[in-house]
Amino acid sequence: MKVIMKFSIKYVFLLPLVFLACKSPAPNNKDTRPNIIFVMSDDHTSQAWGIYEGVLKDYAINQNIKRLASEGIVLENAFCTNSICVPSRASILTGQYSHRNQVYTLSDVLHPDHQNVAKLIQKSGYQTALLGKWHLKKKPSGFDYFNVLPGQGQYHNPKLKSQENWQDGKKGGKEYKGFSADIIMDESLKWLDQRDKKKPFMLMTHFKATHEPFDYPERFKNLFENDTLPEPVSLLDFDPAKSGRSFEGQILETLAARWRNATREKGNSYPGLPFDTDGLNEIQIRKKTYQKLVKDFLRSAAAIDENIGKMLRYLDAEGLTDNTVIIYTSDQGYFLGEHGMFDKRMFLEESARMPFVIRYPDEIPAGKRNKDIILNIDFPALMLDYAGIPQHESFQGESFRKNLYSETPPQWRDKMYYRYYAHALNRPAHFGIRTQRYKLIFYYGLSLGLKGTYTDKATKPAWEFYDLESDPNELKNEYENPAYQLIIGQLKNDLILLRSETGDRYTDGSEIIKLINQYW
Repeated sequence: MKVIMKFSIKYVFLLPLVFLACKSPAPNNKDTRPNIIFVMSDDHTSQAWGIYEGVLKDYAINQNIKRLASEGIVLENAFCTNSICVPSRASILTGQYSHRNQVYTLSDVLHPDHQNVAKLIQKSGYQTALLGKWHLKKKPSGFDYFNVLPGQGQYHNPKLKSQENWQDGKKGGKEYKGFSADIIMDESLKWLDQRDKKKPFMLMTHFKATHEPFDYPERFKNLFENDTLPEPVSLLDFDPAKSGRSFEGQILETLAARWRNATREKGNSYPGLPFDTDGLNEIQIRKKTYQKLVKDFLRSAAAIDENIGKMLRYLDAEGLTDNTVIIYTSDQGYFLGEHGMFDKRMFLEESARMPFVIRYPDEIPAGKRNKDIILNIDFPALMLDYAGIPQHESFQGESFRKNLYSETPPQWRDKMYYRYYAHALNRPAHFGIRTQRYKLIFYYGLSLGLKGTYTDKATKPAWEFYDLESDPNELKNEYENPAYQLIIGQLKNDLILLRSETGDRYTDGSEIIKLINQYW
């Protein structure tokens, strides 16, 4: 009996402690996983960041991008797997290639029931929010709060659509006065102020800038007014055949025609008009078009950098800097006069490369650069890793967290697979492989009955091969060069393996198989 009383008294004294522990959570019960901020622009190509060298590096307004780079790490070889807005954004959310998530072209839809990184992070206890450009058509899923542009949205006085006023298409939404980049960032900071501060958060802030028509706020209209910007070496590439390139691409003259047409229209959306090329020869037209394109582009980009600065100052003021992973990237690259082109889509460096900077003071060393081949399908895997969530079986990418603070893992990829589907006569459908040094592209030139292609007419199949070490600007197609035939043969074998490993087997039907058998 004495023994029983002894243990009873012991537990009587412990009971109040247990009760108090249950009633009042200790401070260390707070979820201390890092916050995640993913800032993304549209087409803000690496040539215009000012931290990737190039002819524009001294002209880019990039004070805050440079701050992120100096306090974090810059990826030098990040690439998208399909360089066009909707497919790239779908890959960033789903961690899947286009052939897996079935978002091939601008016309495709990412369905709300598709697994995505926001759903997984939300389920783990994070608050999630999406502000700005969405572009995936159906209502966003996986976000506690969203307020997004319908489609491309407008640069000035845009509408944003939230849960409360969502309608599919361009209907619904609320108009906000001002420039889109300013509004999107201000709404992002407003959400941060109103969030549940006991929980970690994941915030996606997506700018419309710098997408065509490359508009900008009034405060930047005089930037570069008296400057003549330097030109890329391939600006005056008028004949693709001279370099061995097999396609024309979106040439600058197409953009010049759009500006001339817009000059005659009321209510056009292009800034800085009128635009006139009367009396100019072809070289003068191209040079004039280049100057306007790049000046407008850099003015639009200046608004992005300025608003990134707002975010960084907010994190500093709120004491959130050290425990917040912040990423800034673009959904793909863009041609700024290289090869005489604008736009993206093609598996050339300016188009496929994604500029990317990440800062996480608690873990990532400052001021470093990384040259590993990293893909947009890896981004969501990285976010899951930071959130302490196991990798999802549907994701095809890999977390590159160790690549950022340590050495490259031994099994990390040394080659990548790319495929563009939206076939056009001047931008044929193609797939390809890139290693650290070489690139091989097969232009199969078929629409394959997909939505969002521009013609059903086939183009002649063609190969391109580039040695990126001796020819970083991809000025000469070396496919027929005897010195490279062994390398090209190996790359063809590797390309077949990559198509198989990524799940892009010859499911396109007999047309693709016939071409491969004929031209391989």
